[in-house]
Amino acid sequence: MPTLRIHWLQHVPFEGLGYIAPWAAHHGHALSCTRLHAADPLPALDDFDWLIVMGGPMGVYEADQHAFITSEIALIRAAIDAGKRVLGICLGAQLMAAALGARVYPSGQKEIGWFAIEPAPGCTDSPFGAALTGPLTVFHWHGDTFDLPAGAVRLAHSRICTQQGFGVGSRALALQFHPEMDPPGVAALANEFGARLRPGASVHSAGQMLAGQAHFGPARRLLDAWLDRLAAG
Repeated sequence: MPTLRIHWLQHVPFEGLGYIAPWAAHHGHALSCTRLHAADPLPALDDFDWLIVMGGPMGVYEADQHAFITSEIALIRAAIDAGKRVLGICLGAQLMAAALGARVYPSGQKEIGWFAIEPAPGCTDSPFGAALTGPLTVFHWHGDTFDLPAGAVRLAHSRICTQQGFGVGSRALALQFHPEMDPPGVAALANEFGARLRPGASVHSAGQMLAGQAHFGPARRLLDAWLDRLAAG
């Protein structure tokens, strides 16, 4: 596996790389970061081999409130067009969809907590499709969704969300859910927003989220398989 320069975009200080960081360290990849919440400048295209775009509470359609969104979408599109590896998670997946010309919009129903995803029909048309072999309980925190971009292969769906991930070729992967979440990451989100949640059929309480210890390992194994696939290019 080649040594890669991985640059990641952080939208809020309480959402980090989670399990991506130890995977990168294990394989000797170099990590660098743009903290968009701190007004760090975006990298040049030549500064990285792999772009990772993380989550955040803002919407893709809120560029009037978050000035970096327009430039960020342009960078993502340029990275995909240049054949760079690109991974987007949650907001990052929505930004990838927008960069590829798809619509991003409120879904009408939040999905927050530990809920199952399943492989989408035809997912094995993508090189990422074989890694998801059946239903898997993963962590979610989203209220927006997106249309499938032209040329993308849908990878997964959940009970209430049709678009849980897509692949474009062998170097671009968008995931609506959060396989990278580790226990500190879930605790950080629960601490930041838990008191404002209204638990229901598709929204877990902070306590339910923190009780999901059994789900971290299987989700991390899926993440590792996809990171290996992206690294191989």
